[in-house]
Amino acid sequence: MLNMLGAVLILLASTLAGFYKARQYALRPRQLRELIAALQRLLTEINYGLTPLPDAMSKMGAQTKEPVKTLFLHASTRMEPPHGLTARESLQAGVEEAWGKSAMKSDEREVMLQLSFSLGTSDRQDQTKHISLAIQQLMHEESRAQADQVKYERMSRSLGMLVGALIVILIF
Repeated sequence: MLNMLGAVLILLASTLAGFYKARQYALRPRQLRELIAALQRLLTEINYGLTPLPDAMSKMGAQTKEPVKTLFLHASTRMEPPHGLTARESLQAGVEEAWGKSAMKSDEREVMLQLSFSLGTSDRQDQTKHISLAIQQLMHEESRAQADQVKYERMSRSLGMLVGALIVILIF
């Protein structure tokens, strides 16, 4: 009886681990689309709304879902008077805050960190170019993420269950 309970727990744990990994593959393209849309809206705010960067980032944070929301809200609050950080420092802090909660990988993180070096340090046209470049790079990463999702999502679920079954067989 106790052996059966142990086998079920091992099988359940490995299956849940497989489903968790599959969920990460499913969340990544969705979060990338959200980040791309937020950057496109930020581009519009900078170009046509002539909105100051902290206000524009605050708007992006209010309009998006987690973890992108955390990224922009954290960055906007860091730029405001009590903290008074530069756009680069505040965006980097926002990236650090949000990345642990996201399914995005280091490639997307690097794109955002590279964007932070040019954001707020140049004129509007130059910032527009850098944001557009970041959007293009993130679109490329999104297509890779979708390919990975198709390739690995189902396999992760199956592999989790199969590894659990293998462990149960080897132990018993």
